[in-house]
Amino acid sequence: MQKLVKVTILSALLALGGCAAMMRTPPLPGDTLEVVRAKFGEPTAVHPLPAGQVLEYATGPFGQFTWMARMGPDGKLIALEQVLGDVGFGRIKIDKASKADVMATVGRPAERSYLSLSDLEVWSYRYKESGVWNSMMHVHFDRSGIVRKMISGPDPMYEERRGFFRD
Repeated sequence: MQKLVKVTILSALLALGGCAAMMRTPPLPGDTLEVVRAKFGEPTAVHPLPAGQVLEYATGPFGQFTWMARMGPDGKLIALEQVLGDVGFGRIKIDKASKADVMATVGRPAERSYLSLSDLEVWSYRYKESGVWNSMMHVHFDRSGIVRKMISGPDPMYEERRGFFRD
């Protein structure tokens, strides 16, 4: 029980910290890179694209939101959106997307793991499915770094522990 309380408090603090960072005045399309950084701060990562770049503002590993600021080749903001959800995950093409594509689409994962039996690397992302359910999207990569499957399920961090051996 005490461990659950600690995890809950830690999650709340991290979520509030992520929310506080994103409660600033949002940049608008057409704003320059300098204005975006002044309004949103330093990004957690920058992903170069053939035509511009994407600034990642992640709240992970416990956060459920990642904002991506897509900058054009002219250094001006094209769009700012929260990408952890159906729309962002829907942009990842199975059997085509690479690790770099996934990073530029939905940002860094909350967790990374490896499934030795199927020889797949898994990147897991916490998010609110349909804006309601605490979920995790698991993106599976083969040895060449190509997405082979995606599976969504409940986020075990929020699952109630039942049974004889509880903390």
